[in-house]
Amino acid sequence: MTTTHQQIDDLVKNNRVVLFMKGNAQFPQCGFSGRAIQVLKACGVTELKTVNVLENEDIRQGIKEYANWPTIPQLYIKGEFVGGSDIMMEMYQSGELQQLINA
Repeated sequence: MTTTHQQIDDLVKNNRVVLFMKGNAQFPQCGFSGRAIQVLKACGVTELKTVNVLENEDIRQGIKEYANWPTIPQLYIKGEFVGGSDIMMEMYQSGELQQLINA
């Protein structure tokens, strides 16, 4: 396991809700990341770990390989990959995301 992969693995497994995004919760730097933050706020998430992939190119590329998912943002809940902003929005609209967060 590479150092970057281990770092990502530690972040995902040691935080209940992790969002790998462009920017941060206070200042998202792309529309998809902004939408992801809004969805999580609407779900009442208060303990959120965000990782700004723009600050670390190794993390930015490594997270795509880690989940085998080509785009950012990426949401992880309780160590499991959930998806990007479109999947988050669909799950939010169906109530599934709230159930997953509150389980």
